[in-house]
Amino acid sequence: MTALRPLAQDLWVAERPQAFYGLSVGTRMTVIRLPGDRLLLHSPVALDTALRGELDAIGRVTYAVAPNRVHHLYAGEVAKAYPGARLWVAPGLERKRPDLAFVAVLGDEAPEEWRASVQQTFFRGRPYENEVVFLHRTSRTLILCDLAFNFGPSAAAPTRLLMKLLRSYGRFGPSTLDPLLIRDRKAARGSLERILAWDFDRVVVAHGDVLESGGSEALRAGYAWLLGSGA
Repeated sequence: MTALRPLAQDLWVAERPQAFYGLSVGTRMTVIRLPGDRLLLHSPVALDTALRGELDAIGRVTYAVAPNRVHHLYAGEVAKAYPGARLWVAPGLERKRPDLAFVAVLGDEAPEEWRASVQQTFFRGRPYENEVVFLHRTSRTLILCDLAFNFGPSAAAPTRLLMKLLRSYGRFGPSTLDPLLIRDRKAARGSLERILAWDFDRVVVAHGDVLESGGSEALRAGYAWLLGSGA
């Protein structure tokens, strides 16, 4: 098995085991190659020797993002492994992880460093994560962490059982617990509408399987309860 799995031109993922409160959910880093062979690491995972070798073979690790308040465990490893790499963090993470050396807090506008290739927006109204969502334009790929899941037969048995109980197994979208995480539905709905206005087909999630096609329709269907809410 290779450390990196290609999804499209200039787009790879690296998948690793990860537990959340004892439940095996896995995690996924997305790697975008920008012009000049610069690499942007989205939600970094542990950078072992094999992974570093494959990253070095496709470009130069230059930027990294910790895209929400939960996906930050390995963000500090990037600068240690690649001293010239620079880090951006999600809103609120600068207070949660004051130990991290970062350039700036992510927002609705992509930094100049990757603006030509990648679009982004801050998903408001979910303060637990404060996730910033990314779009790789040329591959029409939306990149998420915790705003949607896609658990199927490849998930561990306890994870499959829990997802079935939450009516979130075998389908793409948020779990039935997600409405509890949204504290401001109007703000969240506005953020979701901005994302749905983007041109994307594939969706990379951090937990579960990559959705290779039909992503825009699937995300809209999964969040129908939010889009139809007047609150």
